[in-house]
Amino acid sequence: MREESKYYVVKQKALPEVLIKVAQVNKLIETKEISVAEATEQVGISRSSYYKYKDDIFPFRDNVKGRTITFVLSMDDEPGLLSAVLNKIAEFKANILTIHQTIPVNGVASLTLSVDILTTTGDSSVMIEEIDALKGVRYLKILSRE
Repeated sequence: MREESKYYVVKQKALPEVLIKVAQVNKLIETKEISVAEATEQVGISRSSYYKYKDDIFPFRDNVKGRTITFVLSMDDEPGLLSAVLNKIAEFKANILTIHQTIPVNGVASLTLSVDILTTTGDSSVMIEEIDALKGVRYLKILSRE
């Protein structure tokens, strides 16, 4: 049974300090090009805490208009499911930049999408949440935001 993923927009004051520090480490690594060890030491958290949460928190502004989101999903090999995913992206008025689907193995395919978030795009976190909730989508993970 897969774990339910939900996406939330939360004010910084409501977040545990460790999550805020993980976001700070991510920013240091990205902007100063330093190692994880150096960044976690500067911020004051353990590397294990960083690795536990590193893919689960990012500033909201990194996920808004003019950005690219790349995500991967694992989905059942069912007629119309890929179309449903693409329609959901179109419904939110986002632009698909790249798409790659693997050949299904044991009835499951992997899909990697890069989506451009435009000024006309709706709430991208809701879009991802709705794609994740589609019947036949087993797993969805955001790989990057640029």
